[in-house]
Amino acid sequence: MDTHDNISLKMNSLGKNFSETCHPFIKWAGGKSRLISQIKNFIPKEFNNYFEPFVGSGALFFYIVRSFKIKRDCYVHISDINAELINVYKIIKDNLNDLIKELQYNEIEYHKDPKKFYYKLRAETLRFNRIQKAARFITLNKTCYNGLYRVNKRGLFNVPIGNYIKPKICDLENLIKVNKIINLANIIFETYDYQHITKRIKENDFIYFDPPYHPLNETSNFTNYTSHGFDYNEQKRLADFFYELDKRKCKILLSNSDTIIVRDLYSSFRQNIISLPTLRSINSNTKKRKNHSELIIKNF
Repeated sequence: MDTHDNISLKMNSLGKNFSETCHPFIKWAGGKSRLISQIKNFIPKEFNNYFEPFVGSGALFFYIVRSFKIKRDCYVHISDINAELINVYKIIKDNLNDLIKELQYNEIEYHKDPKKFYYKLRAETLRFNRIQKAARFITLNKTCYNGLYRVNKRGLFNVPIGNYIKPKICDLENLIKVNKIINLANIIFETYDYQHITKRIKENDFIYFDPPYHPLNETSNFTNYTSHGFDYNEQKRLADFFYELDKRKCKILLSNSDTIIVRDLYSSFRQNIISLPTLRSINSNTKKRKNHSELIIKNF
């Protein structure tokens, strides 16, 4: 029995409750897995199309597709400016078997000599096809320091290797569950700047913004998910866009750090600004990962 047969058998054996244990297939700075139990309370009960322009690891996206019955004539629009990330979503959706084979190969090679394989894979950027690029992305994410995605000004991934004993590069069962969830609704995956959704957004659509957070201080700036960065001017541009969509009678939910600047940018919605306790997972000092809060801002 080959790998394809094994995957098919597992897909058939998962049953109707497969989605209950699904989790994001990558680690992501600012991922919302820990906060879903709180954020879900702020999701509107009714909406038409759903948009998530900073998808990251997609924790809320997976929750919404599993938990809400999306109308047949409505769509889920998932996007990110990170082209490599969106490529992974597309490959999981359409080419899962081939991706699994690549990940299994990477896992075997990694365990032979982790450091050598990691830095060799990190340095190689040109010779891969789309499936191999997706496998490279997941492999680096599972083995890099803290699961942090960061690139330099040339757009090259530059995070050092993490300190893991036996990282699970090929999480077969979870990838199968993710594949099934992605194929549950009319889902569109695209690479573009968040303002591109202007062309498609309509009244009563629901948008969730989870942008790179405004830094709490000068040493906590982990916003280089792409070579473009996300500075104060970008935070201001996003806030202006939030106000524009509000005028168009969309339902908007936004997450960001709990800072004076963020509160000022959304001051017109101060009655709908909620502070949530959270745990920051990317600080090198584990003692500084506690006792933080972040904001949920909504217009409804």
